[in-house]
Amino acid sequence: MTDLTADEARRIILRAQGFLGATARGGGVPTMLRRVGAVQLDTISVLARSHELVAYARLGPVGRSVVERAYWDDPARAFEYWCHAACVLPIEQWPLYAFRRRAYRERRYRWHEVPPVVDKVLEQVRSDGPLTTADIGGARVDRGGSGTTQAGEWWDWSDTKIAIEFLLDIGEVVCTRRVGWRRVYELAERAVPADLLAQDLADDECVTRLTEIAGRSLGVATRADLVDFTRVKGRHAAMLDEALLSGAAGLVPVRVSGWPARRGADADGPNAWADPAALESEPRGRHRTTPLSPFDSLIWERARAERVFGLNHRLEAYVPKDKRVHGYFAMPVLAGGRIIGRFDPAREGATLVARQVGFEPGGGRARAAEAMSDALWEAASWVGCTDVRVERVGTPDLEAPLRAAVTRGPR
Repeated sequence: MTDLTADEARRIILRAQGFLGATARGGGVPTMLRRVGAVQLDTISVLARSHELVAYARLGPVGRSVVERAYWDDPARAFEYWCHAACVLPIEQWPLYAFRRRAYRERRYRWHEVPPVVDKVLEQVRSDGPLTTADIGGARVDRGGSGTTQAGEWWDWSDTKIAIEFLLDIGEVVCTRRVGWRRVYELAERAVPADLLAQDLADDECVTRLTEIAGRSLGVATRADLVDFTRVKGRHAAMLDEALLSGAAGLVPVRVSGWPARRGADADGPNAWADPAALESEPRGRHRTTPLSPFDSLIWERARAERVFGLNHRLEAYVPKDKRVHGYFAMPVLAGGRIIGRFDPAREGATLVARQVGFEPGGGRARAAEAMSDALWEAASWVGCTDVRVERVGTPDLEAPLRAAVTRGPR
């Protein structure tokens, strides 16, 4: 068993996620996607959509069209499916989700009962596809006679939307690209490469290989972190445990000082798992200074973000405005391998607006202000803004240094 300090574990995690060292950022967006294993999708777009922010955070100001082509292209290089949440996944992972597709098929239910129209919708995709929800009758129940086809909340889904999403869940259709943020659905047999489509893996093999991917992406992870990444439960969670204990997942037990012991385990025993390749060399190189999407896999699980970075972060987009602490879409800022603060972004014409900025305690205070300014200016340039304006600063001792740094402009 390897003993790691919390700082050593943090640096291994940063390298594994592509934030430390030049080699970690080589290969562009496709390599980045394979490195992180899964990129979470979300409808919120403030500075940019989350899947774009994940690439930017690691690679710098890569063209947004480049990001889109890497995720959604023809032929397919990625597909959308359920991992930690709704995610973009490398196309070669298609066989690994057979266990989840089978589970959905057996249940024949997720958020809704599957409507009788499902067979008709499948035949429509077969004869006319690829199709969007607009092509098959609209995503939302028309309650006011407007005939709208805009996607609403899941409880407002039309029967055709429920049907096509169930077909996606069970793998009859697949989404490998989007148009105007709409999913484009195509038969899996036409969109997924034949060699991947032909693979029929048992459930335990699927879970074992996904656990290996999760461990490699996270670098160092607790059992709870791995379960959160893969979102397995019940008998599939038991398969994850077996894959860890047997060594089939290729991860090794480690003890990270300061991390909690496993429930019911010896306090001096292992409390995490690591990718053995990540333990072979000391993480070195330059750190990225960048804002992070709240849905970035570096911080997407709150307990892990607090354990690794001391960051207590909550997405407040769905919190009433008067109860928000950090802002609608507050983005933590990574600099020097640590979370130095966060800002809530907005855009007004060619100006990136930081509606609210706050800094975490500790660390070099002057350096934190400069790093925050650098993060704001680089992000502004990436989205085509030519100016930065800071509105409210919630850390009084750093307000003047931050405003001075922002006024000086990019370094």
